[in-house]
Amino acid sequence: MTDNQEPILNKDENTTAESTFLKLARWQWWLLVAINILFLIAGQSAAVLLGRFYYDGGGNSKWMATLVQTAAFPILYIPLFLLPSSQEPSTSSASPSIRILALIYFLLGVLIAGDNMLYSTGLLYLSASTYSLICASQLAFNAIFSYFINSQKFTSLILNSVIVLSFSAALIAVNDDSDGPSGVSKWKYIIGFLCTLGASAVYSLLLSLMQLSFQKIIKKDTFSVVLEMQIYTSLVATCVSIIGLFASGEWKTLHGEMLSFDKGRVSYIMTLVWTAVCWQVCSVGVVGLILLVSSLFSNVISTVALAVSPIAAVIVFHDKMNGVKVISLLMAFWGFGCYIYQNYLDNSKVRRKRHDVIEEGII
Repeated sequence: MTDNQEPILNKDENTTAESTFLKLARWQWWLLVAINILFLIAGQSAAVLLGRFYYDGGGNSKWMATLVQTAAFPILYIPLFLLPSSQEPSTSSASPSIRILALIYFLLGVLIAGDNMLYSTGLLYLSASTYSLICASQLAFNAIFSYFINSQKFTSLILNSVIVLSFSAALIAVNDDSDGPSGVSKWKYIIGFLCTLGASAVYSLLLSLMQLSFQKIIKKDTFSVVLEMQIYTSLVATCVSIIGLFASGEWKTLHGEMLSFDKGRVSYIMTLVWTAVCWQVCSVGVVGLILLVSSLFSNVISTVALAVSPIAAVIVFHDKMNGVKVISLLMAFWGFGCYIYQNYLDNSKVRRKRHDVIEEGII
């Protein structure tokens, strides 16, 4: 393989890279991958910590915490406008109608809003480290949904990953000494655990449904199409969050929250603003990795970010890292390693097949 050939092993049956990226040298491609990994890990870790800081500082609005997860979506218009339009014809015989696209964006956007609400509730009742460790179960859910929705094979390594990650989350759930924010009862801790676990399941379902939409309906995997999916589903999710904020009456408490925030009004506003920005930085990393590698790889890196958050939470918020959490973290890494190794085997198999096809073509 020459330096200007595609360095990607697995991009499903339809490549997700545009011709511009195929012309990059290998080191340039790896640099782009590294930058997007940094965006995802840094954005997600910072957003989780800022979300915990919002609650610890006196914030109590779950709908506001939900809103900031998608409210900064207009930032994504910048790369969308700067992105050169693809000159390649569509691979599909007919593009989906505006009505079909609007329906897809609406349904996924509502699902995203519900998912964000579950995440916000979980973070309200859990410490940042416990929250992140439970979120590691998303890989197990991803394997299950991918099997039934995207026809992914269930190998022994993936099955092992599902079992280990499930036990990792269960270990946190039954840990009587698990720390949480001050004043949180055991019942609220259980609610936080169930909401976070449910959010992880819904997030994995969203990834599978998005992949199904790209493959069966949209039938295009360009960077522009992925960005449009992110923007318009976030627009719907933001509208749903705003409706929820006003319907629940929580909007009436926002002024009081700002005035009584521990670090002051400016800190309150900046916390919300930077939380929103960090989530969008994270989303850019997610989209970039989907483009350059695959949606599966993007989800795997997101799980790696979840392992970084507990360490950051111990440093920033002085969360307790007891023995049960350490064991749960090690189990999560083991499950993650099994998932990565299976992906490596699949990639190697695809590379061998493509190499054989190239050699047959030369002969």
